[in-house]
Amino acid sequence: MSAQRWLILDRDGVINEDSDDFVRSPEEWIPIPGSIDAIAGLAQQGWHISVATNQSGIGRGYFPRSAVYAMHRKMRRLVRAQGGEVHDVVFCPHRPDEGCECRKPRPGMFRQLQRRTGLDLQQAHVVGDSLRDLEAGQSIGAKLWLVLTGKGQRTAQSVKARMPDWWSSVQVRNNLAEVARELGR
Repeated sequence: MSAQRWLILDRDGVINEDSDDFVRSPEEWIPIPGSIDAIAGLAQQGWHISVATNQSGIGRGYFPRSAVYAMHRKMRRLVRAQGGEVHDVVFCPHRPDEGCECRKPRPGMFRQLQRRTGLDLQQAHVVGDSLRDLEAGQSIGAKLWLVLTGKGQRTAQSVKARMPDWWSSVQVRNNLAEVARELGR
């Protein structure tokens, strides 16, 4: 498999609807229209699909790890039903104040994925809806994609205003389906 065909996705706001009150259960985990088909289509084209997601709701006591595992089983089942595969899923359970190495914007989850896959982080494409997703991707030299779903519109406005030079390195699309169309060419 070519290292140039590695896609690392954030979860909430990219694959599924986000919530300021946290997505706490499989019932609350609702795919964004087109996201499941996008993942399945890219997997069918030979992309290695990974998901790296901050899940501080665990550390805050809002939901147990078992709920996150159940959400990920649902996501994988939906993608498999469309003929695709999510190859790897990692998550950070820590609160922001814990200072761990895995919570984005730090690259710990990406490095964990790299150890699992052997793929080149600098050849990865990182898709997120928040500044911390983009910062984590930038820290490993990945190609950066911002989707305008989830927190993406707020992120776009903030980054354009505060970091105009950096903004030029970010590919912006309305949603994951548009990213998939671009990458599938």
